Amino acid sequence: MRISQKGLYALQALMVLARRYEQGSTKIREIADEEDLPEKFLELILLELKHARLVDSVRGARGGYRLKRPPAQIFLSQVIRTIDGPLAPFGDADSLRDLIASDDGHRSLYQVFLDVRDAAAQILDKTSLANIVGPAAPQQKGSSGKVPVEIRKAQAE
Repeated sequence: MRISQKGLYALQALMVLARRYEQGSTKIREIADEEDLPEKFLELILLELKHARLVDSVRGARGGYRLKRPPAQIFLSQVIRTIDGPLAPFGDADSLRDLIASDDGHRSLYQVFLDVRDAAAQILDKTSLANIVGPAAPQQKGSSGKVPVEIRKAQAE
């Protein structure tokens, strides 16, 4: 799995919006300045996130962008799939399963790729914006706000 620069910018922008969730909308220029991102590119990214229903835009003098749902309800996997497509190195999980079934000579290799994809997907499916921005982001009821064990283990290594 590889996250593009565009995907990284999208995650950085969403982290800003998560930290400011209770404050309402944030202007593109403020996000770009805070994260040192190219403003025009960020504008295109935010439009893509809007079409994916991850953010809303607000018009007017106090306008800008805001998260469509609480930070605890937006998961990293949603963002990465929206911007970069499937998490697998060779397409989606179904494509890998097809390769495993059809290519006897390389079945074990493709199985490793599928296992890597599944492990990454599991971590990204469990990790919300609230998990990565810390306690400043409001939590969904029932959400602990703790960083998942998988991420803590990876950070410790």
